[in-house]
Amino acid sequence: MEIDQWRRDYVLGSLHRSELKPTPAKQFSQWLEEILAAGLDDPTAMSLATVGTSGQPSQRIVQLKGFDESGFVFYTNLHSKKARDMEVNPQVSLLFPWHPLERQVIVYGKVQPVAREDAVTYFQSRPLNSQLAAWASRQSQPVSSREELQKQFDLERSRFAGGEVPLPDFWGGYRVMPHAVEFWQGGAYRLHDRFMYQIDDGGLWTVERLSP
Repeated sequence: MEIDQWRRDYVLGSLHRSELKPTPAKQFSQWLEEILAAGLDDPTAMSLATVGTSGQPSQRIVQLKGFDESGFVFYTNLHSKKARDMEVNPQVSLLFPWHPLERQVIVYGKVQPVAREDAVTYFQSRPLNSQLAAWASRQSQPVSSREELQKQFDLERSRFAGGEVPLPDFWGGYRVMPHAVEFWQGGAYRLHDRFMYQIDDGGLWTVERLSP
């Protein structure tokens, strides 16, 4: 496999300063609408990068479950590796890899827990089996086999049979409050369009173009 010879040009679009919305949340909303209209698979999937006590960066795919001017929200097990990393270092980064439209969005920010009532509302909106899986999984901890995981899932299904599945005390959400957001649009000859929003001390967003 001569992977060093694999390449393609980026010719689907461009991004101009005059087209940009005044805040990254508004610009993100516009792009997400276009992504949804294009029918991409997993349009809300994002890579979450964290750094724990060892200094080793770690990434995983999580799902965006809400956003507004205050930040980007996702939910997870509060005992997971990502949660342990964020407890010691709340600085994180998100990446939305919208390759079919030759776009990326990178978010730099700090996490804060979402209100528990918001976590309850979201948890209750999940399919029943997803709720049970949250109880069954001790995320990021060793498990002896797939069979053992299935056994725990079946136990939880029996335990909550016929009743409402409550929010586990070890499960909740985080909001990534951005201080910088980059919008990347692929360009011909690798002359990509990159614009970085950054928030100043007064809470206002500034924008500058970055070289590709």
